[in-house]
Amino acid sequence: MGVDISDILVKHSTTLKDQGGMRVSIDAYNIIYQFLSSIRQPDGTPLMDRSNRVTSHLSGLFYRTINMIEVGIKPVYVFDGKPSALKNRTLEARKLVREKNREDLRIALEEGNEERARSLSSRINYITGEIVGESKELLRYMGVPVVQAPSEGEAQASVMSKASLVDGVVSQDYDCLLFGARRVFRNLAQMGKRKLPGKNIYVNVTPEYIDLEENLGILGINREQLIHIGIMVGTDFNSGLPRTGAKSALKLIRKYGSIYEVLKARNEEIENLDQVLELFRDPPYSDPGDISMKPPDSESLRHFLSDVHDFSLSRVEPYIETLQNAYRKESQKNLDSFFEH
Repeated sequence: MGVDISDILVKHSTTLKDQGGMRVSIDAYNIIYQFLSSIRQPDGTPLMDRSNRVTSHLSGLFYRTINMIEVGIKPVYVFDGKPSALKNRTLEARKLVREKNREDLRIALEEGNEERARSLSSRINYITGEIVGESKELLRYMGVPVVQAPSEGEAQASVMSKASLVDGVVSQDYDCLLFGARRVFRNLAQMGKRKLPGKNIYVNVTPEYIDLEENLGILGINREQLIHIGIMVGTDFNSGLPRTGAKSALKLIRKYGSIYEVLKARNEEIENLDQVLELFRDPPYSDPGDISMKPPDSESLRHFLSDVHDFSLSRVEPYIETLQNAYRKESQKNLDSFFEH
């Protein structure tokens, strides 16, 4: 979910190939939710193996990560740690929405409303400890680096970008810009058409990126003021000001300079303002260590996907070969670069 500041941002269309050679940190929970929502069977239920274990996340991570690696993108997956206490309100609201969707799904199934049942099924997603563990296991077999964040995964991924350890962050959430990500890639792991929730309408989904410095320059503000704008709109960590969207918040910052002056002029308050500001300025972060690609463990990968989770070996095999070739090519490139010096 995150902060909705889309209306004031300049975005650029891109492609996977355009970003070849980039190292990107990926907000793992964000992208796994996408896979759980979009990779579904015709009746709306997620993909499952013969033991009725959900495999939608594994399918998405395996095939789409290899699509990125094939064009030279170097992914680093960042997983959430313990959520900030400031996020409790948002987490509780999400829980209530899921409970309502479950009840609506029960009614839709009783009424035989298949279309509504399919739509509701795609909205009821949980990232369990098992899903996280399986995702990390798959990525390790693929040789893809995994980073465990101490708290918010998007914050860790963004600070890695801010510190130039990666070139950008793959996430749907604009919060990453507030956390300092130099560049945010949206829709990088999903292309084609996407059905709008609750509507029989499909929209084209194309990859895009948002450059932080470019946008700050165009808006005539600094990152601190962008944080102020996000907080006025409302984030996962605070409720925003009433009837204040991104454009209104930008006007207020241009007029008053800071969120403190805005609140003083309007005689309003934002709960836990100082803590929320500090969270965006200096979020919990851990040293990611070695984030280079490792050689894939092809035998373990085959066993994990085909024997344990019932993926078709004939479909999986060409992708494993692509992964092996990509690693060999990258290793040779690094070796050539070493001898050139």
